Amino acid sequence: MSTRPWIVDDDLWALIEPLLPPWPERSPGPRPVPARLCLQGILFVLNNDIAWQLLPLELGFGSGQACWRRLDRWQKAGVFDQLHRVLLAELNAAGKLDWSRACVDGSHVRAGKGGAGTGPSPVDRRKTGGKHHLICDGRGAPLEVITTAANVNDVTQTLALVDGIPPVAGRPGRPRRRPDALLGDKGYDSNPSRNALRERRILPVISRKGCPNIKGMGKLRYVVEQTFALLHHFKCLAVRWERRTELHDAFVSLACSLICWRRLKKTRT
Repeated sequence: MSTRPWIVDDDLWALIEPLLPPWPERSPGPRPVPARLCLQGILFVLNNDIAWQLLPLELGFGSGQACWRRLDRWQKAGVFDQLHRVLLAELNAAGKLDWSRACVDGSHVRAGKGGAGTGPSPVDRRKTGGKHHLICDGRGAPLEVITTAANVNDVTQTLALVDGIPPVAGRPGRPRRRPDALLGDKGYDSNPSRNALRERRILPVISRKGCPNIKGMGKLRYVVEQTFALLHHFKCLAVRWERRTELHDAFVSLACSLICWRRLKKTRT
């Protein structure tokens, strides 16, 4: 991994640049910082978990406020979700997505400043926190992440995660949106959810409470834990500091895109 993970290489920039909304021609104020530099400033914050006002000006990213505003603007334009979808399609075209199964799980994160979509954490002495709900394919590529308050039960997000998988192109025929099976631990034990999954032609493989775990489930579900480790390796996501959920979600989508991009680069080398 590069010692400067906030640097955007040319191949990644070639995917991102067409997705960015054009800057208004008659926009008042000084000339804006180039978009590539602003993106690198956003990546610097994502990787190092520093306050926006502490962004080093000597690196040429512009002010932290300029990068923050660009993050907000790009999130409203759906740039990061589009980038994630593009990279999933590239992985699918390379045959690196496993649609035979998907795995779901949730992970708590502390919220340093509170904000929308946070609540008392049942695993952290009721301190204010949030939760990332994740669904990944059988190889660990993140397909969808939902941010909720820490006291939201995992099972309530099962169908939202499944329905939130974007249509993934890259192969002949219609874009793929559904895995063949869904693997979950006892936190996802719910007969209504099982029935709803079957209606979507997805086989639910979910352990039942009060019964032994399904044999071999851990070996199949380890990929979701691995993906959480990669996601929370971005220090800005290990602890939530953004009070606005949509900005935190922008960081999450960008992190998912980078995880997919690194997987894609390995297929090309």
